[in-house]
Amino acid sequence: MNHFAHLYLAHPSVESRVGNLLGDFARGLDPEQLPAPVRSGLEHHRAVDAFTDAHPEVLACKALFSSSRRRFAGIALDILFDHYLLRHWDRFGHCNKSGFIHELYRDLEQGAGLMPEEMAKVTRRMVNHDWFHAYQDLDKVGMAMDRVAQRIRFRHQFAGIIEEIRPLDDELEARFLAFFPDLKAFSDARGLGN
Repeated sequence: MNHFAHLYLAHPSVESRVGNLLGDFARGLDPEQLPAPVRSGLEHHRAVDAFTDAHPEVLACKALFSSSRRRFAGIALDILFDHYLLRHWDRFGHCNKSGFIHELYRDLEQGAGLMPEEMAKVTRRMVNHDWFHAYQDLDKVGMAMDRVAQRIRFRHQFAGIIEEIRPLDDELEARFLAFFPDLKAFSDARGLGN
């Protein structure tokens, strides 16, 4: 899962949200040095990723990608699943969507001191450029994927992957809708990333 979904699945506290986002920035970090709620959030992030990677609907989604792009299907799906979660907020959300996004941004700003430097830089960009409202638009999701492609340091065919996603959108969305309630139940059973 990507940033928005990890934050959605976190306990609604600054420390848990920082920890649930930290999984993408934890390389070289000693989890034992983290405050307990942040460490718990990090563990939740990793459990969510493992559950997601093994889920039959997610595996079926990855199989839809061409062989030249399948290597990057997981990255693309992470971002796309944020889009679908936002698209189906009326089904999965528990409050006003814009209000929730602003609450996330506020918590990330308040938790900057708990973050490694690179994570703090990325979350500043996330807030300043309002990534989560932008993720509601499939064209902007494609732009986000292309930005990821620019950071890949070896020859690849990830750029432009949104053009491969567009004709698959209905099936990918249906598979997300079959998968996400399972993930939510898994997360809830773990205590919302406490």
